[in-house]
Amino acid sequence: MPNRVQTLLDVEIPIVQAPMTFIARAGLAAAVSEAGGLGVVESLSEEGRADLTRMRELTAKPYAANLMIQGWKHDPSIIDLLAEAQVPVVTTSAGDPALFTDRLHDAGIIVLHVVGNLRGAQKARDAGVDGLVVEGVEGGGFKGALGASTLVLLPLVAEHVDLPLIAAGGICDAASMAAAFVLGAEGVQMGTRMLATHEAGVHDNFKDAILAAGDDGTVLLSVPGNPTMRVLRNGLTAAAPGDQKLLGGIHELYFGGDMEASVANTGQVSARIDTVEPVADVVRRTWDGCRAALDAAAARLA
Repeated sequence: MPNRVQTLLDVEIPIVQAPMTFIARAGLAAAVSEAGGLGVVESLSEEGRADLTRMRELTAKPYAANLMIQGWKHDPSIIDLLAEAQVPVVTTSAGDPALFTDRLHDAGIIVLHVVGNLRGAQKARDAGVDGLVVEGVEGGGFKGALGASTLVLLPLVAEHVDLPLIAAGGICDAASMAAAFVLGAEGVQMGTRMLATHEAGVHDNFKDAILAAGDDGTVLLSVPGNPTMRVLRNGLTAAAPGDQKLLGGIHELYFGGDMEASVANTGQVSARIDTVEPVADVVRRTWDGCRAALDAAAARLA
């Protein structure tokens, strides 16, 4: 049976780069697409929107844009921008996909929606999306406080929703990709692993903090006035301040290297990452090793 994610996205390798706001820029996204996966450009920042057109200068391969629904629900002009930039795939997140799916389809754009629970997956299916990114609570960034892990959520969604599924949360290598395939996915999305690459535009201090993180290195943080987020532990997470806008200094952290200026959206899988590598090496080794990991598991059963 053909891999539906590869067919849908027209990619060689069913690996998608996570749409990290401010970080998912053209240099990183183009490197992922050139390696055979699907690079994703964020569209919330002005720089990200400019990069949507720039992608055509960097790669002839498929790529995607992220549309954060809450940020654009009152301004549908984003659809015109995506269409003018000839973006072939859009990942929607943080809101009701029904607000944009039909408009995106009218523009000839494939739509993947990010979900963190079964109800959201069923709602997205009913809205007519083409596929789902199923993200467990161990992934970095915005999360539901009561979300399930990928190990629970992915097979649950696979059992109830017949759409191409991309697993996210806890994926960083061949073994975790193979596990996602067994659980019902036909592709994977990686965010934290892509942060620790040469092409990621974040400060080396952020990359070093990912490499140094242990299995207790992140926390699911719920502070009044902020979204629930999985972030690296630092002084701000220890203090757990009330009513402080924790993301106010995010540029100083991401790009200035001040690891106490804000909180760093990072997944638990940081505990398994110990090198900064080229994107192409990460993508190719993960895909090439996936079948070998499945074969090794079968051998252990025998």
